[in-house]
Amino acid sequence: MNHLCCQLFEERIKLILHWFDLWTDRQRKHMLHSVLARCTKPQLRSCRDLLVKTLPVTQVDMAAVLPRFLSLYIMSFLSPLDLCYAAQVSWHWRLLSEQDCLWAGRCIRQGWFLPYTPGEKEFGVWKNHYIYCVNTLDRLTPREAARQYGTLNQPSDEPAEEVEERLQKRMVRQGIRAKIEEEKRMSLTSRRAWSSSTKLGESGGGSIQTRISWSPRTFEPPGVSLSTSRALSLERVMSFSRASGPHSTFTSRPASLQPHQPHSAIRMLLVSNRIPAYELVLSGAKAEVDVVLYDHMGTFSALLSQVERAVSGRTVQRIGLLAPGGTEEIHLFNRSCLSDRTLLTPAHQEFWQKLCVLVAPADQGGGIDIFSPLAASISGVALMQTLSTLTGLKVWAPMGLATGSFQNILSEWSDGSVGAGGISSQQLGGPALQYVSAQVLQSWCRQAQWMEEALGEMRRSLETCLQQASLQARGRALGHSLWERVRLEDLCLSEDLGQALTEGLTALSKQKDTKPLEFLATFLTRWKGAKGATEANRTDDVSLNLGHAKVQMDWRGVIARELHHSELLYINKLEALVKAYQEPLTAALNSNRAILSSADVHVVLSPVAHILDVNRGFQVALENRLQKWGAEQCVGDVCLELCTQLRVYTNYFNNYTTALSTIDKRRETKPAFRAFLKTTDRTLTTHMLSLQELLLCPMWRIQEYTTLLQALTVHTHSGHPDHTHLSSALNTLQRCTQFIQELKCNCEKDWLLEETQKMIQGCPSLREGNRQLITSQDAAMVQSPSEDIPESLRIFEHVADVGLFLFTDALVLTRRKKQHTPFTVVHRSTHTFLASVELASLAVRKILNSRYVSHAFVLEGPCRSWVCTTEHGEEMEHFLCVLRSTIQTALTMS
Repeated sequence: MNHLCCQLFEERIKLILHWFDLWTDRQRKHMLHSVLARCTKPQLRSCRDLLVKTLPVTQVDMAAVLPRFLSLYIMSFLSPLDLCYAAQVSWHWRLLSEQDCLWAGRCIRQGWFLPYTPGEKEFGVWKNHYIYCVNTLDRLTPREAARQYGTLNQPSDEPAEEVEERLQKRMVRQGIRAKIEEEKRMSLTSRRAWSSSTKLGESGGGSIQTRISWSPRTFEPPGVSLSTSRALSLERVMSFSRASGPHSTFTSRPASLQPHQPHSAIRMLLVSNRIPAYELVLSGAKAEVDVVLYDHMGTFSALLSQVERAVSGRTVQRIGLLAPGGTEEIHLFNRSCLSDRTLLTPAHQEFWQKLCVLVAPADQGGGIDIFSPLAASISGVALMQTLSTLTGLKVWAPMGLATGSFQNILSEWSDGSVGAGGISSQQLGGPALQYVSAQVLQSWCRQAQWMEEALGEMRRSLETCLQQASLQARGRALGHSLWERVRLEDLCLSEDLGQALTEGLTALSKQKDTKPLEFLATFLTRWKGAKGATEANRTDDVSLNLGHAKVQMDWRGVIARELHHSELLYINKLEALVKAYQEPLTAALNSNRAILSSADVHVVLSPVAHILDVNRGFQVALENRLQKWGAEQCVGDVCLELCTQLRVYTNYFNNYTTALSTIDKRRETKPAFRAFLKTTDRTLTTHMLSLQELLLCPMWRIQEYTTLLQALTVHTHSGHPDHTHLSSALNTLQRCTQFIQELKCNCEKDWLLEETQKMIQGCPSLREGNRQLITSQDAAMVQSPSEDIPESLRIFEHVADVGLFLFTDALVLTRRKKQHTPFTVVHRSTHTFLASVELASLAVRKILNSRYVSHAFVLEGPCRSWVCTTEHGEEMEHFLCVLRSTIQTALTMS
């Protein structure tokens, strides 16, 4: 019986072992764990002995086997460097090697004491303090120590007073040499690139003379940054000096041709980051111009501090301002508008008075150049005159005689005396060309809106690679990149040639001609004749008195013809909307092959047809007046008739957002409509514009009407019979423009809130009342282990990366995390809602910089406080300035 049981047991063991061989490693481990869990202690000891025999132990971790006090006693004999090496073995060794009992004695023997009492759970404090003190030591090599203090076996034959006096004299001489070398280095690094030099041999003499003469354009792209041009010029001078040898001399220059000195006058251009495609302006800035890119959401004090840092004690010859604005006002900041009514408020007055101190006086050529067409309206001229009186400087601005994008910058410029007939004697766009190179400025002025779309894509693709650079450096890099990719200077055609080619190709697309080249040649010949006749008519209004070098021009006629010419272009775009989109969609609907439903076509395109009928009548009436143009001819009644039909435009603007959303939805849901847009958008028939871009034309045209009528009103004296009608029409158009701006601001506000809501995970609803996003700032949250220590002695540790989103009524804090993409340098940030504080109950204060923390500030709410730091001091100053201003506004409103 026992034999049978043993045999059965052996067979089952073999069966289990057979199964065990067939199992995976995971299944075997699970089986062993289950069996060992059922064993008794004697059985486990037997397993242990078997394992020791099978796998004998050859090495044992000392720190894991010995008691902790013995391990610490052994480590106490190690040097600080060996303790640091030991900390890299494992986490257990690091825990032992960083114990305070090993490092406190070493610090105390050197006289290095902690500035505060560590907390109970604070770990590794004495080691960190030892490393910090060692890094801040002033160490002398043995030779330096022997030279300064002498040696024990070197007797001194001189009295101690003489040795000390000699050492002092030596140190003074070394300090003088170092100061001279530093001044030479600063003068070289701050020197501008030299322009053309005097001719060879001009100064006479028989010595061989070498001159340096080159243009910055020959070795740098347009608008290279100032620091880059200085570095390139310095490198070229040094290489030239090495090549010319020790016997070469330089030609002496007159005072007017001397290299730029560090403290000479400069030009400064203030650029708002709300300007479309401002990166191209940064890349095109000339070498002698200092550009200050400021945040449109900022404040006066933040901008003034930026300007003072950029000036650095130098004198500003002229200062330019490129900010969003129109003919009557300039939007310096999001919540601050410069106009004739607001200029004398305390904030504006203090800012301009402090700013004009940095500019050279008017008798030395100092002045202010504003890139908005203020000289095109009476209110704008009044603003220029008031600003000139306040600052004591002459103010220049464009007259606004050109339409489309920012082309008024390239038109005539005038000072505040334009109301009396005074016109700038400078060439077109003269003041602007002193700041930005001509090719870049012309390309930007004509194509700013379209360049903004291209730069938007470049910002998204290159933002992660340029996140560590400043806003201005990123702008220059993106501007250079766009210029190099598009090569706009190679595509710069004259305005007449571009217009002729466009009209010729448009006419060719409408013809079924088998000889396109012959047709195009014939068309261009006829176009030249028509253009010549038009120019002849225009020259009738211009009388040149070459003897007195004055220009007498009928500005009313120039503006009226510009109004008529731009009206023709506008009607062409409206006709393109009707012919390229409305007529094909309606024809498809009538043929039972509907691409869009009748309701959708009515919502999107029917208002355009009504606007086209109104403007055709306006164009015909305007043309009749221009055919009989004279000094007493009137166009105000024609414009007033147009203003009585502006309800068509009002209905169009109210329906504009609905039309855009309808286009987007139908493009996603109807493949036929998507294919139709793909074949129709951006063709010669549509003037290379898409449907959405063509729908923007009425909004742009209303703004052009306002600018041109303001310029026409300026040049129409009060006794003219046309003055009353022009003033009435202008008031109506200004109300319509204000209505458009309100719609635009509301859309931008809703879009920003929607994007912020999507960005912050777990954030409560942000759509409450009239809430707006003011600004946002990335920061780091830090924490001190003890609040009893004075702030100047506290050690702060990094807790988390946070994002600060400032709204008009609250501050939202988020936890910010970076997620890196593998095998690339790209990363993106995610935000998770952390807290929100009402501004009325929020207090903010700065923490003085110390050796333990810098650029820190405290946000104190009703329940708790947060200590945050920024990477740069400028970021902290700008954010706190905006935050305090918003808190003050919130308290005033409440």
